[in-house]
Amino acid sequence: MTEERWVWGVGLATLADDGTVLDSWFPSPAHGRIPLGFDPQVAADELDHLAVADPRRAVTVEIVATEVDLDAPPASTPDAYLRLHALSHRIVAPNELNLDGIFGHLPNVAWTSAGPMHPDAVTRLRPFLAREGIQVQGLDKFPRLLDYVTPPGVRIADASRVRLGAYLSPGTTVMHEGFVNFNAGTLGQSMVEGRVSQGVVVGDGSDIGGGASIMGTLSGGGTHKVSVGARTLLGANAGIGISLGDDCVVEAGLYVTAGTKIVLADEAPLADGRRPVVKGGELSGRDGLLLRRNSLTGAVEAVRRAGVGVTLNDALHA
Repeated sequence: MTEERWVWGVGLATLADDGTVLDSWFPSPAHGRIPLGFDPQVAADELDHLAVADPRRAVTVEIVATEVDLDAPPASTPDAYLRLHALSHRIVAPNELNLDGIFGHLPNVAWTSAGPMHPDAVTRLRPFLAREGIQVQGLDKFPRLLDYVTPPGVRIADASRVRLGAYLSPGTTVMHEGFVNFNAGTLGQSMVEGRVSQGVVVGDGSDIGGGASIMGTLSGGGTHKVSVGARTLLGANAGIGISLGDDCVVEAGLYVTAGTKIVLADEAPLADGRRPVVKGGELSGRDGLLLRRNSLTGAVEAVRRAGVGVTLNDALHA
């Protein structure tokens, strides 16, 4: 196995009083394995001043050195966090690493304005937290991306809407109501005003409109990893459960899944005069489609289109 399928890093792990590893932060993860002759003490000297206890949150912080085989499933909490860092540092793209069983290695954490702490400790220490002005901002397995990584060339309007493990390419803008899950993201300049679920990738120059939703695979039993091609527009409040190719447009408010019956509106009529009808899954991944709802009949229609699907504002994505 090549070293390109490994990632290593040295960082800080936060431990609760009961020994639970709450998180791990790796400031500079890299491809490969821990180098031969690597001296952990050198890294320790650089991070040692940060490896201190915080009695306000009932936690201690320790230095951790970890390497992970991207083709093997996560084996520990630091292992899981290093994978999430590798995604958000753009070392590996979504769906190109093994995340099987990752939830089992990510404890539920109380994310506070001072850092992570064990949920059980919050109730016990709440008066002291209030006195220190420490607020609980969430209770979840995944932290916010911006608490661990600052991806260059990216705009994120609301930090709580993007999880660690999101992959955001330079030129991407995530607006206030946009959301990007872990193991999902953008492969070029993109506007995200809707929901990009786990496993979903959005191509260069595409626009996920306000309130739009892209189905993931974490619930509902689906296995298809949805992708959106380049220069494609998913209209406001629209949604898809199928992949879209390049230069596609989905009409605002229209939700298309693999089972949606779609009329091929520009195909030759059948013998009975009706247009051919296919399920949405048969159109998955095709380029140059306009998906719309006929305002007279209510039928969902697909029409072939030519030219560029959408052009982003260069000033917003520079």
